Amino acid sequence: MVQKTAPGEALRASPGGDSVPAAVGGRAPRRGGQLNRQTAAAWVLILPFVVLFLAFTAGPVLGSLGMSFTDMRQRDLRTPFAVNGVGFDNYIKALSDETFQKAAFNTAYFVILGVPLTLVVALGAAVLLDRGVKRFQALFKVGYYLPVVTSIVAIAVIWRFVLAPDSGLLNTVLGWVGIDGPNWLASKTWAMPSLIAMAVWRNFGSAMIIFLAGLQGIPQSVEEAGQIDGAGPWQRFRHLILPLLRPTILFTSVTTGIGYLQFFEEPFVMTQGGPLNSTISVSMYTYDQFGFGNYGLATSMAYILFVVIAVITFIQFRLLREK
Repeated sequence: MVQKTAPGEALRASPGGDSVPAAVGGRAPRRGGQLNRQTAAAWVLILPFVVLFLAFTAGPVLGSLGMSFTDMRQRDLRTPFAVNGVGFDNYIKALSDETFQKAAFNTAYFVILGVPLTLVVALGAAVLLDRGVKRFQALFKVGYYLPVVTSIVAIAVIWRFVLAPDSGLLNTVLGWVGIDGPNWLASKTWAMPSLIAMAVWRNFGSAMIIFLAGLQGIPQSVEEAGQIDGAGPWQRFRHLILPLLRPTILFTSVTTGIGYLQFFEEPFVMTQGGPLNSTISVSMYTYDQFGFGNYGLATSMAYILFVVIAVITFIQFRLLREK
């Protein structure tokens, strides 16, 4: 079959043996100019973000990393390039600091108890809202989520009233059953559990919303099939619902774990790290070192915490990823 060509075009052989139009001289039309214009337009559009990212994110991060290998202190702010390099001395000093070790233990204690407890409470509340509460569900969602967006100062006022040693709500209730409650926030034994309880109450609402979305995304036919096979409610939840919630559990555990590893507001507002450093955290101790002007030491502590967060997040992805 003869194919007509436009004026100025030539025929070239296609792989199937047919003749197809080609540009004069046997060359295909070039699109390089159009691609170059598109690339230039893309760079123009992303240039503001790149500039802001380099100036306010990448630059400070790299600067703080370099600072962690120097002996920079507050007095060196006027001459930041006159500081001396100390290698890994700041990291060694931080890891051998007894207060930093105590802060690391407190942070681990807070995370190991707080993260699972928060996820369990959030999942339980999500299941109740999804299966049990049908009326006023929106009201319960708002009520559970309200502490998440409430100021830490307001929360501190509430919990100080609840945990006050003499006239606090909790000790008053315990007194009704003959139990003499302790001074919760001034006790080395009970101060950290008190902060964990406050953190769980404050943060489970966000995880609950995510769990609720995950539960509502599971088809009803899955549970119906399990029910037909004779599985009870707990068996259906354990063997059908939980495996399907694995991506949701991974997301909530990672985000909650990262937040709890950096916990700062609770001890800063409620206990100031006391009593006797029993509630001081790594973030709070790093903040104190910045306040003391030990910039090199403080940045090394911050990067130690960063490495720990990265390692724990990697482990969570390995354990909770979909199989």
